[in-house]
Amino acid sequence: MITIVVAVADNGVIGDGQGMPWHLPEDLKRLKAMTMGKPLIMGRKTYSSIGRPLPGRLNIVLSRDQEFAPEGVTVARNFEDALEAARRETARTGAGEIIIFGGAKIYELAWDLVTRMYITEVHVLPTGAVRFPRINPAQWRQTARESHLGDENAPSHDFVTLERIHPSS
Repeated sequence: MITIVVAVADNGVIGDGQGMPWHLPEDLKRLKAMTMGKPLIMGRKTYSSIGRPLPGRLNIVLSRDQEFAPEGVTVARNFEDALEAARRETARTGAGEIIIFGGAKIYELAWDLVTRMYITEVHVLPTGAVRFPRINPAQWRQTARESHLGDENAPSHDFVTLERIHPSS
């Protein structure tokens, strides 16, 4: 199974080119629980915004830069190689799920292969040029939604699970 994990603002923004324009401690805990032990595929900019490999997961980073070789990650030069490395890891560990971790270009490369999305809908309207692809509601069905009120530490947000609707369903 190939799954997207993403936090998206109400206006579609997922980043400002430097990172995420919000901080949701609850979402970070959820993210860790959902991805632990699973291979993560991400782009170089996403990796750089995190600044280090996420422990307990195979971090696969796409980069065409031949000099890019940080310690503790698997570097792939194209999406097919990244996917193959993730498939080998799931076969080795039995993880059963490959996580597409961002950014926007990586989401687009994986879009047609994705069967599930874990979306954190963040109820803010930040500025930012990095946006999540438009979701066609005819292709996805919501299977879970959990709403959270905001406070002084975090904006209101919803945890949403979407499953792809297959033509046979």
